[in-house]
Amino acid sequence: MADVDSILAGKYPAKDHAKRVVEYIKNKKPDATGVLYLEGQKTRMIEDNDGEAPFRQRRYFYYLTGCELPDAYYTYDIATGKSTLFIPPVDAESVIWSGLPLSENEALSLYDIDHVQTTDQVGAYLAKPQDGKGTVWAIADQVSDHITFLQFENKDLTLLKEAIEESRVIKDEYEIALTKKANEISTIAHTAVLKAVKHAKNEQELLALFLQKCIANGSREQAYGSIVAAGTAAATLHYVKNNQPLEGKLNLLLDAGGEYNCYASDITRTFPISGKFSPESRAIYDIVLKMQLDTIELLKEGVLWDDVHLTAHKIAIDGLLALGILKGDREEILNSRTSVAFLPHGLGHYLGMDTHDTGGHANYSDKDTIFRYLRVRGNLPAGSIITVEPGIYFCKFIIDPYLKDPKHSKYIDVDVLNKFWEVGGVRIEDNILITKDGYENLTTAVKGVDEMLGLINGS
Repeated sequence: MADVDSILAGKYPAKDHAKRVVEYIKNKKPDATGVLYLEGQKTRMIEDNDGEAPFRQRRYFYYLTGCELPDAYYTYDIATGKSTLFIPPVDAESVIWSGLPLSENEALSLYDIDHVQTTDQVGAYLAKPQDGKGTVWAIADQVSDHITFLQFENKDLTLLKEAIEESRVIKDEYEIALTKKANEISTIAHTAVLKAVKHAKNEQELLALFLQKCIANGSREQAYGSIVAAGTAAATLHYVKNNQPLEGKLNLLLDAGGEYNCYASDITRTFPISGKFSPESRAIYDIVLKMQLDTIELLKEGVLWDDVHLTAHKIAIDGLLALGILKGDREEILNSRTSVAFLPHGLGHYLGMDTHDTGGHANYSDKDTIFRYLRVRGNLPAGSIITVEPGIYFCKFIIDPYLKDPKHSKYIDVDVLNKFWEVGGVRIEDNILITKDGYENLTTAVKGVDEMLGLINGS
């Protein structure tokens, strides 16, 4: 694979994505004809305010256009294989405030599109007689009220969404490069937080530093809301406060990732605020790191993700048995699902334009608690990108019911457990590209103990 910057110097491969989506549709409906129709996200105003709300492009639209412009439209003629992007025309009043919009010629040179027109021509385009009166393929609840499909014999508002979601699972070279770029920028930010944590006073200082480094290096948007959790707050999986003092707390869990041109990174690191792990923290960190390293080594095309997730639980059980937190027979503990008290979430999820990307086929109604929150089920294809993010958490709200249930409490030594509450939680997360014979780790942020402590302590 060529280097990231040379790949990204080219256009986002929208036409290839459209062909892939049409191929999926034709596999479901071999006689499919007609037009794919998508709308970009609209400009929206803040409620009770005359300012614009932050804009986030619709991912279905972006996948087939590479276009981040608001208020745009897209069509793709299945018979001719030709795409048309409709962009907002010049509006004199808007120009006063926002400057000139992208021109049609500029858009044609910027995006992997066959034709560019302005949005006031969408209606006329759709009203043209369609050869064979085929189907218009669109997404439910993403068609504007003023748009009509009267010239089409049929309309399908379900299959296009499914086709895009499934197509997004396997990334091409350009998408992999975007994900690498997002990881490179986020690694700069993670490294800056490591260097600053020892002298910081509050979680929000570190959040601000992370955001500053991302924005300064080209990642203006975050892939998700950052988690900057000190002490026992790290036991809350999606902690949101990010404004609490650091004093008197052992560790910081930083789960944060910048976004680059609509593609996400998702990285978690856990480290001691003081620059030195407590014995309990180090013991848990070592278990989680082994969980991650060992499960990553299992990855290659076709591996069953359920099995990899189960392996993480087995390693966690072995580690917690060795520490004395768990007691009893290893297989009995696994079969009782007692380890879910300490690892309640899935091992990882697909990553792409969304942090929790499409195509994972999670089953949140699974009666087996060990798999209930596993966001990807089934075999991993080559070209998919998945996060590997094992963790061990000491959350009273989650663990207390297990301590009150004889089915589980017989396997937990409360006296030993009581020594570990202040650890909070440890999670380590990397972004992994699945290949035919193995994997490529796209995340380079340090996670080795010596390297992390060296950065924290300035040595």
